[in-house]
Amino acid sequence: RNIVNLKVRVGDINYGGHMGNDKALLVFHDARIAFLETLGFSEKNIGGPAIIMRDAHVNFRKEVFLHDELTVDVGIDDVTLTSFNMTYTVKRESDGAVVFLGSTGLVAFDYEARKVARIPEAFLARILLTVGL
Repeated sequence: RNIVNLKVRVGDINYGGHMGNDKALLVFHDARIAFLETLGFSEKNIGGPAIIMRDAHVNFRKEVFLHDELTVDVGIDDVTLTSFNMTYTVKRESDGAVVFLGSTGLVAFDYEARKVARIPEAFLARILLTVGL
């Protein structure tokens, strides 16, 4: 697991006075990039192939407001030869409340060949060490 800290910006707020639902995927994206960087990888290179998103799920629990400081706990599960899920638990620092959580299904992808690829052994080894699979 990896913890990422983010702060809610004015552009994240909608007409309801709270964070827009579409911004949850941006929080996941920022957390995913930070998580991959801690492993020495990126979305464009997980040891050869890149990753592409298969699906995304968000479960909203509480409103999120301007200047809230969020902590994102990132994990990995459901690893196959070509795909894995990243899970996200997002908490508000001020009260520790889980404000939303979710997951993204990610697939190893060769953008040059335009096809699904195998997850490289080096990436698998790093995630096994990091998240304890």
